Amino acid sequence: MMFTKHQNAFRWFIVAASFIVVSVIMWKTYEFFQHFKHEERTKMEILASSHSDLIKTDNLNADMGDLPLKVITSNKTTPMIMVNKDGIIDFNNIDPIKAKDSIYIQKLIAKFEKENTPLEVSYDGKLFITIYYGNSPLLNRLKYYPLALILIVVLFGAVIFFFYSSNKNATQNKLWSGMAKETAHQIGTPLSSLIGWTEILKSENINPDYINEIEKDVDRLKIITERFSKIGSLPTLETANIVEETINSYDYLKARASDLIEFKLITPDDHIPVELNKQLYSWTIENLVKNAIDAMKGRGKLTVEISQLENNVKVTVTDTGKGIPKKHFNKIFEPGFTTKKRGWGLGLSLTKRIIEDFHNGKIKVLHSEKDKGTTIQISLKHA
Repeated sequence: MMFTKHQNAFRWFIVAASFIVVSVIMWKTYEFFQHFKHEERTKMEILASSHSDLIKTDNLNADMGDLPLKVITSNKTTPMIMVNKDGIIDFNNIDPIKAKDSIYIQKLIAKFEKENTPLEVSYDGKLFITIYYGNSPLLNRLKYYPLALILIVVLFGAVIFFFYSSNKNATQNKLWSGMAKETAHQIGTPLSSLIGWTEILKSENINPDYINEIEKDVDRLKIITERFSKIGSLPTLETANIVEETINSYDYLKARASDLIEFKLITPDDHIPVELNKQLYSWTIENLVKNAIDAMKGRGKLTVEISQLENNVKVTVTDTGKGIPKKHFNKIFEPGFTTKKRGWGLGLSLTKRIIEDFHNGKIKVLHSEKDKGTTIQISLKHA
């Protein structure tokens, strides 16, 4: 118990530490982004000032050298569009083919205006040029860096989760197998003794009907032992008629159920071959029928139906019980989940393991409605 608490505390520590590290990196990235954006703004202000100097040079017929022109032509990354009262006069670092499209340019101007405040070049109180500029490619990449970082962290977390989950499942499977084998072994010892005592009783002057009933229970214990033995290892499948196997399980359960349960069986007349392990499939039907009877509290209507659809065989068990909330449709197949006061919640999880892990089939809650009943469906492939 103490170990589990320490494990949970360590997991929460890792989650909290990861959150803090990601938050710090994102904040620092934001600071760097703003700093770099400020530097680009300064660069564009210098460029605008160079344009202003050129205008002054033209108006005063003065010679200010090549410096303003060199500053203007030094911009190799930041996209910009220059506009005067007559329209667009120049652009830089923009695809010249796309720039021919006036609609594209207008959209680009609107985008640049949202990204950065336009720069105005004036002389003697008169506006000559408005410079619209966007973020450089490097700045755009930097803007999406936190998203990339979050994606990497999420992917890394997903890898850890799946590794932990698969490791946990592998451990659970080993536990399942070990418990099943041990159960089969434990039952086997008194079962052998019961068989011996039965033979002794046959030689005594005892009512044969009593002996027959004891032998039926011994045979039943043999079947249970075989089931646990098979669930503890990879079972062997063989081609069997699923209709016949379902009827056998159905008849056994019907004969031992309350008269207050109305049983109904719907099956096709023809033979349907399916790769089955007979003992485990019988266990599956028993679990589903017993759960249905429990849901109806021993009174109601229970229907078992077999149908074919192309290459699949569907087996449904329908009851008129209390129903299952939709949020529990998947949970009922998890080990330990139960709504009963008694029980370990292993029946349906065993059923899922038998159908999906051993028979490569599917099992699900097909339909359920409160106080009206539930239908659980098994899907298996034709042999």
